[in-house]
Amino acid sequence: MKAIRMLEPAGISGLVYEEVPDAKPMLGDVLVKVAACGITHTELDWPLWTCRAGHRRTSIIPGHEVSGVVAALGFGTAGIAVGDEVYGLADQLRDGAAADYVAVEARNLAPKPHTADHVRAAAVPRAGLTAWQALFDHGKLATGQTVVVHGAAGAVGSAAVQLAHWAGAQVIGTGRGKARGLVTELGADRFVALDADRLEDAAGQADLVFDTIGGEVLARSPVLLRPGGTLVSVATQPPSSRDDINDVRFIHFVQEASRAQLIELARLVDEGHLRPQVGAVYPLAHGAEAYSAKAAGGVPGRVVLRP
Repeated sequence: MKAIRMLEPAGISGLVYEEVPDAKPMLGDVLVKVAACGITHTELDWPLWTCRAGHRRTSIIPGHEVSGVVAALGFGTAGIAVGDEVYGLADQLRDGAAADYVAVEARNLAPKPHTADHVRAAAVPRAGLTAWQALFDHGKLATGQTVVVHGAAGAVGSAAVQLAHWAGAQVIGTGRGKARGLVTELGADRFVALDADRLEDAAGQADLVFDTIGGEVLARSPVLLRPGGTLVSVATQPPSSRDDINDVRFIHFVQEASRAQLIELARLVDEGHLRPQVGAVYPLAHGAEAYSAKAAGGVPGRVVLRP
């Protein structure tokens, strides 16, 4: 099969499009014929070169968000049939979906949203799961509360804006000024342009801040929270030295695959509450170009590869 992969941890420059050994389903796996693969440009720099057994991996196929059709089942796999349309998030310590086929644990897949094509479905798993877990699992967001979403036009941020709006929260989105129209269309009640407005004008108004940016924006975020509020970041570990400010909780986490949450996200897509944001679509053979375009900035939403 064809795939893009890295043979050394060299980032985007190390990506090669080539013939690789066919993916094979193991115990409890599903072999998926990939129709679309969502990518996260920073994943090429993640510490993924050691597999779960502790051995160094000889190569990496990236792109762990997948939408496609079940082509075969591993031994012991139940609840999924050949021919089913599925989507989900592959294990990051195994080869990903930037290929013709990918083997994924059945528990990490769910039926694809009926109303979304494969390209849009592939934009949901990582962004949707990250946003869901940040808002509801870690942030405990409730109806009537106020949440600030940093990076609200990105793949994760745009999902968070929509999910928070669906949950009945007041949403303040932040980002570059050009994103104002998109973010408010997705359900934000207010937008703060980080390149024009004063972030501090929203001081003390939020029960929850969800940060996808890190850096200076994260450092300036505690002041936005009411006493007892929560700051959740997926960008970097929040500063422990600020733990005593306004009795604020700081949480940093990495999203986990969840079949139950994938099923719920698919339902919200089908009911029109969650609109997948696809910024660009590239052929698999142009995978390095796709990663470069996303890394350069200016592409809102998820970049998707198609074999």
